[in-house]
Amino acid sequence: MRYINLGNTGLKVSRLCLGCMTYGATGNGSSSTGHAWTLDEETSRPFFRAALEAGINFFDTANGYSAGTSEEFTGRAIKAMARRDEVVIATKAYIPWRNAPNAGGLSRKALFQAIDDSLRRLGTDYIDLYQIHRWDNDTPIEETMEALHDIVKAGKARYIGASSMWAWQFSKAQHVAQTNGWTRFVSMQPEVNLLYREEEREMIPLCIDQGVGVLPWSPLARGKLARSWDAATTRSRTDQFSQFLFGKTEDEDRQVVDAVLALARKRGVAPAQIALAWLLAKPGITAPIIGASKPEHLTDAIAALDLVLEGAEIEALEAPYVPHAVVGLSFSAPFRGRITPPSAIEQGDR
Repeated sequence: MRYINLGNTGLKVSRLCLGCMTYGATGNGSSSTGHAWTLDEETSRPFFRAALEAGINFFDTANGYSAGTSEEFTGRAIKAMARRDEVVIATKAYIPWRNAPNAGGLSRKALFQAIDDSLRRLGTDYIDLYQIHRWDNDTPIEETMEALHDIVKAGKARYIGASSMWAWQFSKAQHVAQTNGWTRFVSMQPEVNLLYREEEREMIPLCIDQGVGVLPWSPLARGKLARSWDAATTRSRTDQFSQFLFGKTEDEDRQVVDAVLALARKRGVAPAQIALAWLLAKPGITAPIIGASKPEHLTDAIAALDLVLEGAEIEALEAPYVPHAVVGLSFSAPFRGRITPPSAIEQGDR
């Protein structure tokens, strides 16, 4: 395993981060029961062990994944298998945990409640990387950044980060923090993969310039880059968020997947290795957040660390791409007026 500093900090993280949204209460897709494709606690344990044995020290979850049970599974697994001082636990806040005022969002009240709830579920005294899951249009950014600063100063989090938003929003948050002497974000979680490269325009250059670590979510585009276009899985059949992200660009995206499959056949490797090797080679990328529900998912991701693509191969992979509409910056944009977004949107990051 290779390790890298997270942004301009001294924090060492593995070049791969295990995304833990796959692990949580299994259900029918509602926020109270979880998704049909998540793994229960017993089934998920071997993936934590395999990740740790491979040298992965970085684990990402969120308070909104499977109604908080992802945090519970993650916390118990890490406590049983690793030394706390050797692992980096990341979680997030913003997603409503009940359909009620103040039970979600990025207000001071909500964040102080959310951090305590996450600490309890994770069974730890502190969170290494505490992230805002999205931008909150209903809360002044000054209130959010001061609350996050106070959470860090209280010892409940070591660093703070953010996830998908407009580059101007991220820049504004950093400016507000710097102006007031508050803690700044050290990382950004945007969606980046061969099917969605819009963050290369503004967000990633901003992060490179400012020394912010980039932790791409959905590096395999919800699995689309890891299999033939027409292959079906339980997740592909039930994942409504995938349709939200890619439903309008299927014809264009199929051509990119075909390019990945062609290169994978030529190289004699799994398509997932090709897609991840491309991402790992891009400027500014710190650690893609990988999902794993089968042993080969981890094996392929680790193998991608040693796969070096040639310039002509990268050009062939990128050639079919066409500009996409910007999506994924808001959970509830298609569902304005609801306090709690539907579960298909609220748990959509991998």
